[in-house]
Amino acid sequence: MNEPRVVGVVGAGTMGAGIAQVAAAAGHAVKLFDLREGAARAAVTQIGNALATLVDKGRLSADERAATLARLQSVDTLAALADAGLVVEVIVEDLAAKRSLLRELEALVSPQALLASNTSSISITAIANGLTHPGRVVGMHFFNPVPLMKLVEVVSGAETDAASAQTVFELARRWGKTPVHAKSTPGFIVNRIARPYYAEALALLQEQAATPADIDALAHSAGFRMGPCELMDLIGHDVNFAVTQSVFQANHGDRRYVPSLVQQALIDGGRLGRKSGKGFYVGVPAAEPALAEAPPLPAGLTLSGTGPLADAMQAWLRARELPFHRDTAAAWTGLAVGGTELLLTDGRSAIQVAAERHRRELALIDWPVFGDKPSALGIAFASSMSAAGRETALTVLRACGWQPRVLRDVAGLWAARTLAMLVNEAADAVHQGVCDEAGADLAMKLGTNWPAGPFEWLERVGVEAVVQLLDRLLEATRSERYRVSPLLQQRLWEERLRVKA
Repeated sequence: MNEPRVVGVVGAGTMGAGIAQVAAAAGHAVKLFDLREGAARAAVTQIGNALATLVDKGRLSADERAATLARLQSVDTLAALADAGLVVEVIVEDLAAKRSLLRELEALVSPQALLASNTSSISITAIANGLTHPGRVVGMHFFNPVPLMKLVEVVSGAETDAASAQTVFELARRWGKTPVHAKSTPGFIVNRIARPYYAEALALLQEQAATPADIDALAHSAGFRMGPCELMDLIGHDVNFAVTQSVFQANHGDRRYVPSLVQQALIDGGRLGRKSGKGFYVGVPAAEPALAEAPPLPAGLTLSGTGPLADAMQAWLRARELPFHRDTAAAWTGLAVGGTELLLTDGRSAIQVAAERHRRELALIDWPVFGDKPSALGIAFASSMSAAGRETALTVLRACGWQPRVLRDVAGLWAARTLAMLVNEAADAVHQGVCDEAGADLAMKLGTNWPAGPFEWLERVGVEAVVQLLDRLLEATRSERYRVSPLLQQRLWEERLRVKA
């Protein structure tokens, strides 16, 4: 298919205006329409002001601004879009409204014109249902703010022609975006794979295992720019809850996507996040305290175990020139000083591990998956642990350069269960043909600013650790949300076969 000369955009809100700006900047004649009187004209004015700011900052020339605005036109009727080769709808997230609009557009534009939807969660197959030419309907999911965010999910429904999807893919690339192909399934790529980032935080809060500040500090330490609690406050709990509900319902009540009672309570109480002045936090979260000076490391530190996580801890200790002994013959992974053991969490609770190992002085620590500026590390004590043993464990972590965050003794802590679930969700998406592994990694890094993609984390942590943790979470919680993806299970058997070979 040929690239469209004229692009129509229906919906002049923040997203629609952003798409219109990007298309006009790429050289297209753009027609912007909105049912609200004066909305399209106001959006063009706002685009002009935004471009003027870029000129003032030296990021755009005055001539480029003028050329972009010359290609941008607000129109008062839908019929004015008749000559568009591509029309992108950016209206309310309602299936009936989108279907109705596309039927009107189909009667106006040429049979060769493409119809795209910027929906973030509604089925492209459902939107195209009933059209005479459903093959030309493609999802074109941008991310906010459109001029800055690089990712575009190019979503194919059951009837979408491959040529139509590829044309939109190449068009997005020419607009300076990074497109990824996705199959139309609930949540597409980003909104689907991201659900555990919120869900595990909400589960920990419901279990009273940690505070929002604890969880966000652990997320920052893992390299996330925003923790899940502050991010939900920014998004708006009503919006985040609605997306979760949509994915949950679209998956016929799969417990993996069940909405949270904690978030429902926030909404019921009017705590919607920053837009209402309060959510998990009142206003903006306070800055994290600076790390205190590390105490001396107790003598006789031993690092036990093998595998990627043990190697990560070894690299951390060596980088800080801390003395330790490595015990690769141990059947467990973690740190030990004297009679105090700090095992890496494997999906069991600390008291369960203590009982099975017949060790009273035992704590669990979270996976050492750190970003550029790690600080916090989760720890949970077995109830059998003495006050002296607890203080020893905290001293060891502080001496190693971490700020321990004490969590209630729940299975999986935060980083381990969250990263394992993100990996698991991505594996299921790939297994079901929603995207490929490279697409999943690219989409999550560009669409959410994650420090790594889920399959990059899988490579870093190891499939054995991920599957073991999920299996034990399943056993501990009796919740099907922790069932292992068939793709990960297959990878585990392949890994074991390679090791034995």
